[in-house]
Formats: sequence, structure tokens, C-alpha cells
Amino acid sequence: MATDTQNLKTSRIACWLALACLVVPMFGSYFFDDMFSTVSQIFKNPEMLQLGWNSQQFGFYAGGYSFLCVWGGLIICGVLLDKFGVRLIGSVFVGMMVIGAAIVTAAISAPGLTAGTSLTIAYVGCMLFGLGSEIAGVAVTRSIAKWFKGKNVALAMGLQLAIARIGTGLAMLLSPVLVLKNHAEGTMFTLAETNKPAIVGLSLLFIGAILWAIFVAMDARYDHQQGIATQRGEVKEEDKFKFSDILLVLRNPRFIMIALLCVFFYCCVISFKKFGTSIIIPRFGLDDSTASVMISMIAFAPVLFTPLFGALVDKVGKATTWMITGAVLVFCAHLFIGFAPSVPFFGYLSIVLLGVGYSLVPSAMWPTVPKIIPEKNLGTAYSMIYWIQNMGMMLVPIIVGSIMKKNSGNDIRAAVHSEYVFVSLGVVAICVAVCLFVNSKQHPELKIDRPSKEVA
Repeated sequence: MATDTQNLKTSRIACWLALACLVVPMFGSYFFDDMFSTVSQIFKNPEMLQLGWNSQQFGFYAGGYSFLCVWGGLIICGVLLDKFGVRLIGSVFVGMMVIGAAIVTAAISAPGLTAGTSLTIAYVGCMLFGLGSEIAGVAVTRSIAKWFKGKNVALAMGLQLAIARIGTGLAMLLSPVLVLKNHAEGTMFTLAETNKPAIVGLSLLFIGAILWAIFVAMDARYDHQQGIATQRGEVKEEDKFKFSDILLVLRNPRFIMIALLCVFFYCCVISFKKFGTSIIIPRFGLDDSTASVMISMIAFAPVLFTPLFGALVDKVGKATTWMITGAVLVFCAHLFIGFAPSVPFFGYLSIVLLGVGYSLVPSAMWPTVPKIIPEKNLGTAYSMIYWIQNMGMMLVPIIVGSIMKKNSGNDIRAAVHSEYVFVSLGVVAICVAVCLFVNSKQHPELKIDRPSKEVA
């Protein structure tokens, strides 16, 4: 009986099976979010789109992902996640993610809608999809921290991020094939062409929802076996969430630094991807196909490097050093994209630096949060980090989209002016990472820079 009680906690197979169920919903989410990233250049000529959106409208749509997150949705839902649990609240928001994606797909597929009407409906869908995705991401990260605590938590989180980013990479490679490959040059893009990536993404999300349901069943059994819940299903007193815990999270200076690093760093990469082809095509004289493959490498590089760096953090620690290194690499990448000579070599070098930096920082940053925040508050903590991150992810695409529209007659100038934004964000990200490094040295008792296995 004792063996059965410890089964899921001690079984390596069960942990990795749970992880397998958790990664697929995020794989689908990343695919759907980035389905237009490598075809963003088509919005420069809205008169050639049956959809009718221009670059500024596309930027507005992309910012919709973060709207509800920024206006309190993430904070409220993160609190609900801690108060009512991952299984219930996570299921609600996995469902919201799928519903939002379905609304977006319907909006960009329905004939007879004006550009403004389709944009409005898609924006609403993107808001629901965004909030659902972010809370689902919090639920997934919190679940990994629970199932792998004291084990290979950084490796597990690294694998989750890597597989999710395969979704991004697949979207970046597949979308040009679906939208551009069989399109006759000089003719209008039909809705049947531009909605294909959304249909694929929605299908992936449906599969992810099914696997989430399997994880929910596993997690319920895990809690039952470990005595986390009583027979009446009530949480033990010491594990109960209290609203006063929110203030404890906000008063933690390490938490604030990680949240700020998250927003400035991720905007350097995620927001850049939205307009990546629109920037590197004029800067380095590339064709659409080559540019799409280059931008997709930002997603595929972490597939290799994130688990590797995650295992490194588990083994040797030094998380803040890796955060600084990753932020510096991304900053240098944007310097090259914006100001290096306009030869393809510097374009490829920049993407390599972005990909490696995009692997380093998350590998070290996300596993650090459980070291500084109690497990019962992880949902609130992660959701607050995502909330701050989404402020940037809502505003930066709008700003860059406006720059693109303002300089629509000069693609090179539009690309360079857009890079001013990303370079500035990179500078701030480095400064915050250095502050976290210094704070970690001042508080060695927190073990921020110690190997994961030393933190039980």
C-alpha cells in the first residue's frame, strides 16, 4: 500500500508522462500565436488582401493577445489559480484559449466582412485566446514545479519551453508554405489562403485540450496519493491561499527584478518575431522564403539549447550569470540587425545570437521563481510576471506597427527605426539582470545561484 501511495511521486515515467500532456497545449498555443509572424510582409499591401488589414491593424491585432492580461485578467486569474487549484481554473482557461482561437479563425475566414469588422471580431478572439494561453501557461509552469520539485525542474521547464517553441518554429516554417507557396504573384490573397495557418493551429489546440484532460486526471490521483487533499477535498490549513499573500509576493525585490527582466527581454524577442520578416528582408536583401526560414530559427534554436541550458542550471546553478549572458546576446543581435552592414552574414549571425539568448534567459529565469516564492503562491507569482510581460507585449507591437506604417514608403528606414525600440529594450534587460545578479550575491541564503537539486 505504501508503494502505491508513493507511486506517482517517485515514478520517473509518471513525471515525464505528465510533462508530455502539459507541453502539447502550449505547443498549440505557440503555433497559433505566431501563425502570421513569417508572412507579416503581406500586410504592407492591404489592397492585395481580401482580409484587408494593413501593418498597423496587424500590430493592433497582435497586441490584442495581451489586452485582458494587462487590464487585471492575469492577476485575478492567478489568484483564482492559487485559491481553487490548477485542475479547475487551468481547465477553464485551456477552454478559453481554444474558444478564443476559434473566434479568430471564424473572423478571418468569414466572407463579406469589412476589414474593420473582421479586425474587431478577431481582436476579441485574440483577447480571449491570450488570457487563456497565459493562464494555461501559468498552470503548466506551476504544475511542472510541483511534479519535479527537488528533481530536474530546470530541465523539465526547459523541455516544456523547447517543445512549445517547436510550435512557434513550425508556424514560422509552415505558414509561408500554406499562404505563399501556391499564390500567383500579383494576385489578391484570398481568405482561403490566409486562414490556413489558423485552421492548423486550432486543430492543434483541440488535441492539446484532450491531453490536458488526461493530465487533470493524473494530477488528481497524485494529490490523493500524497495526502495533499483531505478525504473531503479540503486543502490543509497551512497550504491555504490567503489574499494577503499577494502583498508578500509584491514586496519581494527578487520577484520584481525577474518580472521586469521578463517583460524587457521577451519583448526583444517575441515582439520582434511578429515583424521579423518585415525587418530583415529590407535590411539584408533577402527573399521571402529565406527570411521565413531565418526567423523560424529563433524558435528552433531553443529546441536544442533550452533543455541543455536547463540541465546546466540544474547541475551547476549560476542562474543570474546565464540571465545576464542571454540578455547581452539578444542586445548584440539587435545591434547587428539595426546597424550592421546590409549583408546576409550579419542577418544570420543576429538570428543565431537571438536564438541562443532566447534559450539562456528562460532556462535560468523560470526555475528561479520557485526558489523565492512559496509553492502555494506560485500561481499568483507567475501570473503577475506574465501580467507585467503582457504590458510590453501589448504596447510594443502597436508601436512597431505604427513605425512600419509611418515609414511605409521606405522599408529600410522602417526596419532601422523599429530596431531603435528593440535595442533600447535590450539595454534595460541587461541592467535588470545585473541588478538581480548583485542581489543574489547579497542574499546567498536564498540559493538563487545554487543547483536546483540543492533546493528541496
